[in-house]
Amino acid sequence: MPTGVEALDRILPNGGFQRGRLAVWTPGMGAAALLRAAARRAVAEGERVAWIDATRTVAGACWREGPLLVRPESEAAALRAGEELGRSGGYAFVVLDGVEPRSPELVRCARAAHDGGTALVLITRATSLASLRLSSQPFPPVPARSRPSLSAPDMIRSLRVKVTARASGWHASAELTLPVGHDDLRLSLGHRHPDRRGVRR
Repeated sequence: MPTGVEALDRILPNGGFQRGRLAVWTPGMGAAALLRAAARRAVAEGERVAWIDATRTVAGACWREGPLLVRPESEAAALRAGEELGRSGGYAFVVLDGVEPRSPELVRCARAAHDGGTALVLITRATSLASLRLSSQPFPPVPARSRPSLSAPDMIRSLRVKVTARASGWHASAELTLPVGHDDLRLSLGHRHPDRRGVRR
């Protein structure tokens, strides 16, 4: 499953995420953005993709014609969704964001990916049993900034990120420049609470 990001594909074994395998990306700068780019690229190529948003922080409006967005009520439900979608064989690429599974749950995820032939990627710090481990971190120089006017705040235009990929007998890294987009979409900090910023007491 190529990501469509050339510099990233070059450091992945076989040029992309392997179907039938479990991959883990440690939470860090650029992780979700690069996986979303990979998910949208897979959809554009005619593949079925699911993104499981366990933290419920993804705005549904951003996903109208993209991957299936699943927003479970709990971490346990998110793990079950990842297993079921991975095992179903109906999805080529499944991303599970916002869970910290224990070893038995990772075993089930790895087995589900293998049974369904799915490239299953977890954004988590739990890395055992993953055939591929990725991490990303900010890389100097400082972010490129711009200021539309003297009274406006600085706007970050791009960030440099170093991505490292590790697998059995494999270690590679790449430096990527990620553009930064800005919007006015406001989400509440907790998915169970309304956004009350700007509301008078």
